[in-house]
Amino acid sequence: MTHVVTANCDQCRFTECVMVCPVACFRGDGTRLYIEPDLCVDCGACVPICPVHAIVDSFDLLPDQEVWLETNRTQAKALPSVRERSTPLPTAVQRQAALGY
Repeated sequence: MTHVVTANCDQCRFTECVMVCPVACFRGDGTRLYIEPDLCVDCGACVPICPVHAIVDSFDLLPDQEVWLETNRTQAKALPSVRERSTPLPTAVQRQAALGY
């Protein structure tokens, strides 16, 4: 299937994940990242490197997270590719702590 960026990425925009992606499937806006599902090859390299555990295999989504499949699909198509590591948002460390990571 694909991997999905969930709500944990909101207000973080850590970009360690884009550095390990072999197919450049990450897209982003000003507050978060998304995965372009048609490009994702399910390698899983991005999952352990995300500091807020925002990336999940679509098979592991909880029922209340399934909305992220369509959100990633639609948002990624409309956004530019993110291929380089950048500075996280100013709210990232606080968000990471709030999530317990």
